[in-house]
Parts: sequence; structure tokens; C-alpha cells
Amino acid sequence: MTLTLVSTSRSFGGEQRVYRHASTATGTDMEFAAYLPREALRGEACPTLFYLSGLTCTWQNATDKAGYQRLASMYGLIVIAPDTSPRGDDVANDEAYDLGQGAGFYVDATETPWAPHFNMETYVTDELYRLVAGELPVWEGAVGITGHSMGGHGALTLALRHPDLFRSVSAFAPITNPLDCPWGEKALGAYLGSDREKWAEHDACALVKARGWSSDILVDQGTSDGFLSEQLKPWALEAACREAGVDLTLRLQGGYDHSYNFISTFLEEHFAWHAERLAG
Repeated sequence: MTLTLVSTSRSFGGEQRVYRHASTATGTDMEFAAYLPREALRGEACPTLFYLSGLTCTWQNATDKAGYQRLASMYGLIVIAPDTSPRGDDVANDEAYDLGQGAGFYVDATETPWAPHFNMETYVTDELYRLVAGELPVWEGAVGITGHSMGGHGALTLALRHPDLFRSVSAFAPITNPLDCPWGEKALGAYLGSDREKWAEHDACALVKARGWSSDILVDQGTSDGFLSEQLKPWALEAACREAGVDLTLRLQGGYDHSYNFISTFLEEHFAWHAERLAG
């Protein structure tokens, strides 16, 4: 598979790159961002963190708003930020912001008209994972995952579904219980059909009770987040982890909302947390 370097920019001693490639999983061209710290530029194998973005976002939200480059340089982390869905004129879409392009929910769709292209779980955990491990100096076995909102849902569910790939997982304001929130019911119903047992395979609360998690989980949630009560429901994840005996640190951050101002405030603590768990 051929990677095309779209752009590169020097940042904190490393490089912020954007790549494009033809994806077999989605049947489209896909772009992703990759930050390489100075160690990676020297060819040294580095621990790696996947960052999954939320509804309406692309990789650019993370690269331009999160300010993670300084932190990735500080902790010697490669950061991979994929897009949130396939895109293009021939790709199915919806007029609403919470379905279709920009709203892939990190699942493999089985329903018309989404199934031909919306295979974001396979894209992230198989195709992109193998691609970056083969082309970049990724320290295999030292890979973590984090994300925001829909991307927080993706980080939690992909880690729980693929514990062989991800050693550490954290999330910012994740959709924790899509079986029981409007965003989740709409997207999972559209992509996976009406069988709620299939939805449960992509619900962090159901997954942690069914599969557990061998390490700990970190979640930050703003108390002034307008989506908190209806869409995000961190207390559901807290209850599920307690039932499953999984060590969850849920931090409710007073007065913070759903924006990247919230994420950038606590991002350093997440990077430090992942770096510690990926170092051993």
C-alpha cells in the first residue's frame, strides 16, 4: 500500500505530517495525521497513541486545536489521528450532522446504503494500524488509544474489542452508552440494523461487563457539557466498570464544556498517563 505525503510541518523538534492513501476497507482515499517526535525521525521505535475525533470532525481538529504536538514531543510519542469517516461524492451521506460523512462511529456498517464504505473499525484497527506499524517507527506492543465524544466512544469500544492491539485507553467526554442515547440509537440503528444485540457489541458499558479490561481506564468529563445528561452518561460507564471490577478513574471537571478548550486543558495529563503505561 502506498502512502502519499500530503504535508509536513516542523513542530517542537518533530514533524506534523498528513498522509493520504487508497483504503481497501472503505473503498475510498483516506487521510490521516501523524506526528513524529525527534526520536521517530531518528528511526527509533516509539510508543504510539491513536487519537479519535468526534462528530463533524476530521484529523485537522486534533492537529490544530488540541495542541498535542508539544506533549507528543515531550513524551516521545507518535500520534496517529485518522479521519472520522470515509468521504467523497460517491459515499453515502445524510443531511444531519450526526450520521454519514463525519459520523462513522468507528463501526463496520452492515446496512444499505452505508455498508460499501463505512467500515471504520476495520479501517482503524486493521488497515491503518498495520499501515503505520509497517511504514513508521512504531514500537509494536506499546500502542494506546484516546478520543473525544464519538471518538471517546471509539477509543473505549475499539480497545475493549481489540485488547491485543491497545495497551492503554482514555477518553474525553465519551459517548459511553450508545444503546441508551439519541446519538447512539440513531447511528447504530442506521449502520447495524434493528438488532440491539449487535449494538451491544459497540457499547462501552456492555463491552466492559462482557469482556472486562486488564488495565485501568481514564475518563475526563466536563460538568457544564451540554450533552452530558442526554448523550454521554459517564455514570453508566462508572456503574458498568464497578460491576466488572475494572479500575476506572472518572474525573468530573467543574465548569468545563464539550469543546477543545476542555480537551486542551487536560490533554497533558492524558499524555503523561499513556506514556507511563506504554513505557513498560
